[in-house]
Amino acid sequence: MVAQEFTVDLDKALVFQVGHLGQDYQEWVHEPIVTKESPRFFESDFWEFLTRTVWWAVPVIWLPVVCWSISMSIQMGHTLPQIALMVVFGIFLWTLMEYTLHRFLFHIKTKSYWGNTAHYLLHGCHHKHPMDGLRLVFPPAATAILCVPFWNMVKLFSTPSTTPALFGGGLLGYVMYDCTHYYLHHGQPSIEVSRNLKKYHLNHHFRIQTKGFGITSSLWDKVFGTLPPSKAAGKSR
Repeated sequence: MVAQEFTVDLDKALVFQVGHLGQDYQEWVHEPIVTKESPRFFESDFWEFLTRTVWWAVPVIWLPVVCWSISMSIQMGHTLPQIALMVVFGIFLWTLMEYTLHRFLFHIKTKSYWGNTAHYLLHGCHHKHPMDGLRLVFPPAATAILCVPFWNMVKLFSTPSTTPALFGGGLLGYVMYDCTHYYLHHGQPSIEVSRNLKKYHLNHHFRIQTKGFGITSSLWDKVFGTLPPSKAAGKSR
């Protein structure tokens, strides 16, 4: 007896459907639906609200935290050149985290019910609906949770007085990342650098999704050999 394939009903809440796709989930989630409409995730209005975030909430919420963190290191006696160096290093550290999370966590292969469900919430929804402007940036609650292990990681290799500025730099890198990501999908770049970056990222979505994991730059793709070829035939998964 052959099991009937599961079909996702796009007119119903999606989150608790996608897990039933099993091993077909990876193919389904990487076939994008290009529309600016936001699909329904949950039947509950409360949980649905938590999944939707306007892009400007990211700088409004997190830039004050960045400033506060940096000011802590200033109050502990560090000079402005020292602070600048720590902030730049924090941003650099974030770019590596950005690449690592995108490549190894956001693109993890799943096929179990809960694995598919978690992946869809984390990143799969963005590949399925890449132009959904309300689910392009990280919800503030999720970012707050991730800040805890990031702070603890920074503490491992820094001093009490340098930890806040390094953390602030990393958080600033995140703000730059999320705003850049939104702009690459919905902005109309007028200069060559941003046009190339937009082309580079949309190539990841629509041409070869196993390459090009950088968002703010292609640095780590070059370092780790995941730079997409200049010309590729068709879409790869």
